[in-house]
Amino acid sequence: MQAQLVTVDMVDEIAIVRVDNPPVNATSTAMRIGLLDAVHEVEQLGALAAILIGKGRTFIAGGDMSEFDAPPVEPHLPDVVQAIEDSSVPFIAAMHGNVLGGGLEIAMGCAWRIALEGTKFGMPEVNVGLIPGAGGTQRLPRLVGTKLALDMCANGTMIKAEEFYSAGGVDLIVAANLEIEAIVFAKKNKCRPSKICTRTALQCSAEELELARTQIEKKARGRQAPLLNFEAVQWSAEPFNVGQPKERSLHLELRQSDESKALRHAFFAERSVAKPSVIHGVHPLEIKKVVVVGGGLMGSGIATSLLNAGKIVTLIERDESACEQAIQRVEQNLTAAEKRGLITSEQQLARLKLFTTTLDYRDSNGHDLAIEAVFEDVAVKRKVFNSLGKFMDEDAILATNTSYLDPQNIFEGIANPERCVGLHFFSPAHIMKLLEVIYLPQTSAQTVSTAFALAKTLRKTAVLSGICDGFIGNRILAAYRREAEFLLADGALPEEVDQAMRDFGMAMGPFEAQDMSGLQIAWANRKLQAQTRNPNMRYVTIADHLCEIERFGQHSGKGWYDYPSGPKSKVASEDVTNIIEDYSTANNITRRNYSNDEIADRLLAIIANEGALIVEEGIAENAAAVDVVKLHGYGFPRWRGGPMHFALQHKRKAFSQILKQSAAESGETYLIAAAFRD
Repeated sequence: MQAQLVTVDMVDEIAIVRVDNPPVNATSTAMRIGLLDAVHEVEQLGALAAILIGKGRTFIAGGDMSEFDAPPVEPHLPDVVQAIEDSSVPFIAAMHGNVLGGGLEIAMGCAWRIALEGTKFGMPEVNVGLIPGAGGTQRLPRLVGTKLALDMCANGTMIKAEEFYSAGGVDLIVAANLEIEAIVFAKKNKCRPSKICTRTALQCSAEELELARTQIEKKARGRQAPLLNFEAVQWSAEPFNVGQPKERSLHLELRQSDESKALRHAFFAERSVAKPSVIHGVHPLEIKKVVVVGGGLMGSGIATSLLNAGKIVTLIERDESACEQAIQRVEQNLTAAEKRGLITSEQQLARLKLFTTTLDYRDSNGHDLAIEAVFEDVAVKRKVFNSLGKFMDEDAILATNTSYLDPQNIFEGIANPERCVGLHFFSPAHIMKLLEVIYLPQTSAQTVSTAFALAKTLRKTAVLSGICDGFIGNRILAAYRREAEFLLADGALPEEVDQAMRDFGMAMGPFEAQDMSGLQIAWANRKLQAQTRNPNMRYVTIADHLCEIERFGQHSGKGWYDYPSGPKSKVASEDVTNIIEDYSTANNITRRNYSNDEIADRLLAIIANEGALIVEEGIAENAAAVDVVKLHGYGFPRWRGGPMHFALQHKRKAFSQILKQSAAESGETYLIAAAFRD
């Protein structure tokens, strides 16, 4: 029998209405039924006031998105909120944790709102392609003004209790004893304020509105929901009984939109990949002390990420100069975080106290985990682990940060191989959220579980990957780059390809991204593959030629583009155009023009096909894992849901045709995945 989600108790003529729908008290159908019943019950009991409070870690943190694909079921949330607002018994929302979406809409139906210190408020519907659907865009401007309401609804900005209080959103902030303080408040405040729905919203000036629209449109980058939220908030200038039905109608319409379905897919995909089947029921080891070997940009970023999670970090470098440079990099990372307001100066100092550097591998003794972040060379990495193995406990976890190399070769000969794992961080490691966890045939479930637990502590999104060249993300990236270079050989130019992918919603195009990260690593990997590359595969040498003439990207002042005055001075390169056109001529290729859509579809088809092959081969557990990798590590637009969702939901037939044509033109370059064969 299902536990009762909403209960009512009486304390000195004050009704205590408790909601208990773990984990976040979402407004499911059963919860809405319980709330409506509770409103009727407190009226029948003749309570002087009712306190609405959430059990567990939060108040009410929004709707139950698992219900959004089905037709809405009564009682609808707007009716529940209206019942609370119209009740003969005034309600007090006693809030803690996160008050989000439908939870905030319910709170705004209450006569008063009090909050525990540290409570946060938000209207995150925009993040799943929606607008609020229970009066949020209409009551919020009436409560805190249009300016703040626009920021919360159109940008999804979370607001701290203190700021919300200053804007009039909260009547009282308390430090502790939320329920007791709410009872005291109820007994003191018997003069009920006007209903929020009857108030007049404080509107922005025309100039403020125009500035807000410009900022929202720029940030949206192709998404519709932010601008629709912008419009809906302005409906608050109309009577509530006009604006609220319009809001509800648009909310229900948007539930069926491609944008919302894609964003909801991303939301659920992230949660599914966080719990791969191999770690079900497996308890992770505790990680307190970590060794990082290598203090370059990647190693110092990893060290910073660990320090931010409160880990004790020892960094091993080859000489004193390298140690000093590593210290400077970590200090710069933490200083940048302090300047952005992410940490306080006290926290910065506390984290630096957890950090030491050394030249001696003996100092790795007693650490729980070692992460290698040295040059991409098997021999160099193997030497690191041989040195660590002499001094670390035999059950200490050993992790390589390799981007492409086979971890089995790196860990060859290591005792207790079940503790070995790949932890592929993405640069800059203290900022990027993706962490690929690479399991070897010998890796134990407990080691994998520990890696996922560590990722959660580091506030990263972990995705499990098997072993192949480039794992999930970089293998797809290699196919994407290869196809982009085919487009250059066949008639496109770098700036045209990049523009097409930005228009699709990518953060940047493939050639811009290469210039930013540097062309050398991919070049080195291609040279490693040269001996085993199928001679019948199509191979374009334009990128190799750029590297041979030291066009390595932004840091060298030239790559696919020229950078005459630094990284922000990117201009199309006549030299590169000539190199590309000369290549086409030398290889008897008749160049042709491509539209933006043709470029995007050809590249997206290749990305999706490679992702499908990765799933077929068992490298990724499912298509959701591929989507999450591309969303968090490679700038794929979240509102498209990920390459697999986009391709399989919208483009399967078109991409199948593109792949067949590309395969026919490119020798044995392509193996078409089963998902796109028919």
